[in-house]
This record gives sequence, C-alpha cells and structure tokens, in this order.
Amino acid sequence: MKNNIIFLLFLSCNFSFAQVGGEQIYNFLNTPTSARQAALGGKVLTGLDDVNQGAWNPAMINQEMDNKLAVNYVNFLADINYGSVNFAHLFTRRFGTLHGGISFVDYGKLIGADEQGNETGTFHARDIAISIGYAKQIPWENFYFGANIKIINATIDNYTSYGITSDLALAYYKHDMPYRFTAIIRNIGYQITPFDEVREKLPLSIALGMSYQVEKIPLKWYLTVDNLQKWNISVANPSDAETDIEGVTTIKKITFLDNATRHFVVGAELFPEKSFNLRVGYNFRRAKELRLTEARTFAGFSLGFGLRMHNIKFNYAYTKYHPASNTSTFSLQINLNSKLR
Repeated sequence: MKNNIIFLLFLSCNFSFAQVGGEQIYNFLNTPTSARQAALGGKVLTGLDDVNQGAWNPAMINQEMDNKLAVNYVNFLADINYGSVNFAHLFTRRFGTLHGGISFVDYGKLIGADEQGNETGTFHARDIAISIGYAKQIPWENFYFGANIKIINATIDNYTSYGITSDLALAYYKHDMPYRFTAIIRNIGYQITPFDEVREKLPLSIALGMSYQVEKIPLKWYLTVDNLQKWNISVANPSDAETDIEGVTTIKKITFLDNATRHFVVGAELFPEKSFNLRVGYNFRRAKELRLTEARTFAGFSLGFGLRMHNIKFNYAYTKYHPASNTSTFSLQINLNSKLR
C-alpha cells in the first residue's frame, strides 16, 4: 500500500505543474479550476468580477461578487477529473462579503499492487477542500486585506489525511484606475492527520500579480510572478539532452535567465468588459519543462473565451500541455441577483 501512496503523491505533483514537484502534499490546492483563469495562463490574481477569484486571492473578494455562483469542471489528464463550486454573499455594506467554495479531485479507478508488483485489485483516490474567505478595505486607503481558511481531506483507498491551510493576501486597486496590484501567500498550514505517520509539507506558494487595462483599447494585460518562496524551480528537460559519438549523455544546464523566466505567467483578455471575451495566456515554466526539441508542441499556451447571456456567463479554456495531453476547462457563472429570463 505504501507504493500506492507514493504513486498518488507523484501523480498529484505532476498534474499541478505550478509546484516545486514532489516535495509537498495537497498539490491540487494550486491547480486552477476556473476557465477564465486557465485561459489566461492559470495564475491570474487580480479579477474583481469573477467569483472564482476569491478562492485563489481572498483580497479580491468584493461586493460585486454578491450572490454569484460558479460551477467549474476540468477534464484533465489520465482520466483525472476535478472541479469546484464557489459562491459569495454580501451580508451588509458595513460588514462586507463572505466567500465560500468547495474544490475536489477524483483520480478515478486505480490498480493496486503489492511490493512484488502483483495486482491486488482496484482502489480509488480523492481530494477535497472546503474554504471560506473574507476581505476588508483598510480605512481611507485603496488597500484591501483578505484571508481564506481551508479544510482539506485526502483519501487513498483506506488511508485518509486531513489538513488545514490559510491564504493571506493584500491588494491595491481603485475602480477608476487602469491597474491593480496584489501579493499573496497561499497554503500556510499543517497536515493534521498524515497518511503514514510522517507529516509532509504543504504546497506553500508566494506570488505577486498585476493587471493593466490599456487606454482606448479593449485589452487587459495580466502578469503573475509565482513561486517566490523558492528561487530555483527549474527541472531539466530530457529533450535537451545531447549524446556524443561515445554514448555519453549531457544534460543542458539551466541558466540564470532561464530559471528566472519560469516564475512568470502572462495573459491577455480582449473585450474584458463586453458580453463576449477572448483570452490567451502563456506559462513559461510549463513551456520549458514540457517542450520537445524535434516537434513544436505549443506547450505553455492556453486560450479561451467567455460568453455572457443575461445573468449567466459561460467560460471555456483550452490548455496545451503536450501533443498527447491537453485539457478543457468549463465554467458556468450565475448571477442570482437577476431573474432568469
């Protein structure tokens, strides 16, 4: 069974490309389920009009999210399915808005094996996190402070783990300004109940984000600098290896600039305030680690669109990983303040 646990932890790290792979548990916490976020590179942190943003950056929780419900689903790699449900409600203008959400991952049916490799049957594995968040404006300033608390449950066959985390964020914005800035520390927490007596680290992540609305052009730019808690996040790509005539293989060294760019994610949204939006994103780290030297894979690119019809908005994202593996993300956001037509 220990081999099964190791496999699941490895799998979890791989589908969460944004992590420093293989070093933490609950990596699904840093995997986007929002189609808008996925289309913009997977790391957008400054959205005010998307109720899904509150699950990632609590400092952006605001009264514009009042009574908005979002349901998200991702058809991921290797028959893995994950998704989330997010909701926000404005209690009073003085108190502010509370945000709640549930995210989950279903790894599907897996084949178990003993230490000799003999199959022992099948088992299931699932992760789930329940969160609640709140943001408050600092009096007489354009700064907003937000926090999330998340309760986590992870199950692998008969093994169960529980954990608790918190996100702390600070944002600076004004509604008539074209730019927004934010800083966030995600997943500060503790594994309350370990799988196998040894507690593991949670996927701590520190990031900076900004967005800019171009003047006189319906275009908004997004930039995120991620994984600031660890400078060296580079992993050598086997496709860059070279073998000489004597059969000696040399792995290409990763330069300072190459490692630095892997912290960046960029995105652009066309017609961000209209009923129909177009989006594109680029994740430098994903592109570097999944590219092939002999074929153009377009790894790192993502694109999508949004379509609003009265009180309902549908978002879709297509994320490019590899010629053999791409994902689709679907999001439906409903404004419960409006009457259905």
